[in-house]
Amino acid sequence: MYGGFWYHIRHAFDHKDNGLYKILAINILVFLILMIMRVFLTIGGAGEIYKSFVSFFMMPASLPRFITQPWTLITYMFLHEGFLHILFNMLFLYWFGLLVQDYLGSRKLVNLYFLGGIAGGLLYMLLYNVAPYFSDRVDSALMLGASAGVYAIVVAAATLRPDTEFRLILLGPVKIKYIAIFYVLIAFANSAGANAGGELAHLGGAALGYMYVLQLKKGMDLGTPIQAIGMFIEKLFTNKPKVKVTYRRKQNDHNRPGSGSTGAGSGSTQEEIDRILDKIAEKGYDNLTKEEKRKLFDFSNKDF
Repeated sequence: MYGGFWYHIRHAFDHKDNGLYKILAINILVFLILMIMRVFLTIGGAGEIYKSFVSFFMMPASLPRFITQPWTLITYMFLHEGFLHILFNMLFLYWFGLLVQDYLGSRKLVNLYFLGGIAGGLLYMLLYNVAPYFSDRVDSALMLGASAGVYAIVVAAATLRPDTEFRLILLGPVKIKYIAIFYVLIAFANSAGANAGGELAHLGGAALGYMYVLQLKKGMDLGTPIQAIGMFIEKLFTNKPKVKVTYRRKQNDHNRPGSGSTGAGSGSTQEEIDRILDKIAEKGYDNLTKEEKRKLFDFSNKDF
């Protein structure tokens, strides 16, 4: 259906301010690629090649290994292998992400996802290197999955709008603050189990989500560096409109009073236009204000 979930996934990169669907699309695409690789390489007797390839992008607990693979702090949060793993992560990301995006906007949702994933990854590595419980596994432990980033978004949504209700099967309407609390308690209860490191990473993401919203209410956006990097990357792949300003001067122009300072009633001086052109060269046309765009348009369409 036009405008439905899958439509937004297919066209995730065709629109701006669409961070939620971009994250969903990347996760789903990577999952499908890895699934195809795993099947073909395993059947072809090259299963070890697949494992080596995936481990190249997974978050290691070992600090020396991480130093040689620092990109894994980002790439691990887009990797899934189990169908149920990605299904539940994407469902929670979608449900709670819509609420966060509605209230905070697309860029801050992306900030939350990345900051939650980074916080979870760093906590995972820290605990594996300091807690005696993990001492015999630190060299071989690897982590993948979007859960830490998803936990950040779930807790952020509950912190923003704690009394918003989701209608759950069998339970009916439930306030999201209780869903988030239950979600965090499950991670805490499992933090001494088979997936202890992963569950602790989830708690790191949850703590980040809570802190992010609290700091945002105080006027501080912890995600400013993430947003700046994202905008830089976005500009690299965005075609900027080429703006060319031309004007004609009549021969007796220099005899007009004030002709050297104003643009025939446009209210824009040559100095102002030069400043606007400098801003375009430095930051791009899209960063002009509406008033600056109007002045540029008026100036370029006047005879002098």
